[in-house]
Amino acid sequence: KPGEQKHSKEPSSLQCMHLAVVACGDRLEETLIMLKSAVLFSNRRLCFHIFAEDSLKPEFEKKLKEWPSSYTKKFQYNIYPITFSVGNAQEWKKLFKPCAAQRLFLPVILKDVDSLLYVDTDVLFLRPIDDIWHILKEFNSTQLAAMAPEHEIPKIGWYSRFARHPYYGTTGVNSGVMLMNLTRIRNTQFKNSMVPSGLTWEEMLYPLYQKYKNYITWGDQDLLNIIFYFNPECLYVFPCQWNYRPDHCMYGSNCKGAEEEGVSILHGNRGVYHDDKQPTFKALYEVIRDFPFEDNLFQSLYYPLQSKFLDTVHTLCGRIPQVFLKQIEKTMKKVYENRVIVYLGANHRY
Repeated sequence: KPGEQKHSKEPSSLQCMHLAVVACGDRLEETLIMLKSAVLFSNRRLCFHIFAEDSLKPEFEKKLKEWPSSYTKKFQYNIYPITFSVGNAQEWKKLFKPCAAQRLFLPVILKDVDSLLYVDTDVLFLRPIDDIWHILKEFNSTQLAAMAPEHEIPKIGWYSRFARHPYYGTTGVNSGVMLMNLTRIRNTQFKNSMVPSGLTWEEMLYPLYQKYKNYITWGDQDLLNIIFYFNPECLYVFPCQWNYRPDHCMYGSNCKGAEEEGVSILHGNRGVYHDDKQPTFKALYEVIRDFPFEDNLFQSLYYPLQSKFLDTVHTLCGRIPQVFLKQIEKTMKKVYENRVIVYLGANHRY
């Protein structure tokens, strides 16, 4: 009836944008800052899937409860133990960085989740997750995951110069930001180099690791590259501004998408949030970390960022501050426009 509220019959998990992260060792703070950036800018409700060592679980729960209710109502979360459904758990746990291989098992563990965005702990969102979530609708009928290239220029890319195993495309792909249709992954038979017939995702993981373990350097990311080398039709490649790393500016700017549109997702790999090698990345991390939740975004986030960037102009990344600021500025303007419209709309009732 007119004036009645319409209730969706979808379960709340379907209305969510699902975000997964794996945190072990000293990654608690980094993970919380990543989640904070997701909540600060996103519009739709979020469902966080946090995979963590048992010792970190109480800390996550304590810290997330300290966030103000105006933000905690925007998400729900589950914390899961680190588990591997096939093969030797200790081998998987030690593959590359602690627990990183857990991401390979997300389709197996999260059986009730249709689609998911996985990110590394050292990722920061500079615009709403809603915008990358829309890319799921751009998948064609065979695509079931999306990643960005590992590098833009083959002659200085790692895979194109050093890899001793098959990898996707000309420069490989980076798995720090990975959008996945888990339903399709679970239902697909994957071509592989081990048996003539296809294998399911779960069937394939351990034999693939056993076959290539002496040739891989970057652990689970290498395994994903091998999978998509044999199944290129299954991968959607999104542009570099969705997984912007120090490599995109430390040798000179080589991510055209970020130059045009600004950085959408910042990936501070190489530990750059915690040392002084890339002060532009560190500045962004510290400003989001220190932002008081309910303060004015322009005053307490944007202006401090501009002033910190002035100290980074001696670096190649610091010479292109507009690349880092463009999406944040755009997102904040939208937030304020929405608030003004809501405020005016409320006033027009009287």
